[in-house]
Amino acid sequence: MKIYDFEVSTANGKTLDLKEFKNRPVLVVNTATKCGLAPQFEGLEKLHQQYKDDGLVVLGFPCNQFAGQEPESNDTMAETCKLNHGVTFTLTQKINVNGRETHPLFKYLKQRLPGTLGKRIKWNFTKFLIGPDGEPYKRYAPTTSPEKIEKDIQQLLK
Repeated sequence: MKIYDFEVSTANGKTLDLKEFKNRPVLVVNTATKCGLAPQFEGLEKLHQQYKDDGLVVLGFPCNQFAGQEPESNDTMAETCKLNHGVTFTLTQKINVNGRETHPLFKYLKQRLPGTLGKRIKWNFTKFLIGPDGEPYKRYAPTTSPEKIEKDIQQLLK
């Protein structure tokens, strides 16, 4: 199994087949607009702008499971991220990353790359870098800034 076996719904409700990203590194991040870590949106956007022409894909997965920090609706979330943080990378509809209703992609990622809490997501802005082969490459803590992931992205783009 690889990330290419999953589909997600974008913020505007369109189906996005992750097969579209074969042979490209993908950065998967659970996000929240009202989180204290929300300034990371700018760093994620910077990575997106800097490396999208080289093949990097940044996908934001909004989640309201941590202290209700994603109160926006699917309809207003993307616009809020664009206006407040300049986000142009793809955002999905809100998902769950823990519990019984965990999105299948996050079940897979947590299984392949457990973190300090095992197979749970600790907080918003947990990041997973996926290699161009579709295999999970590395997991990063919520407090790891996007800039600190850049060297790993460059390695995968070689």
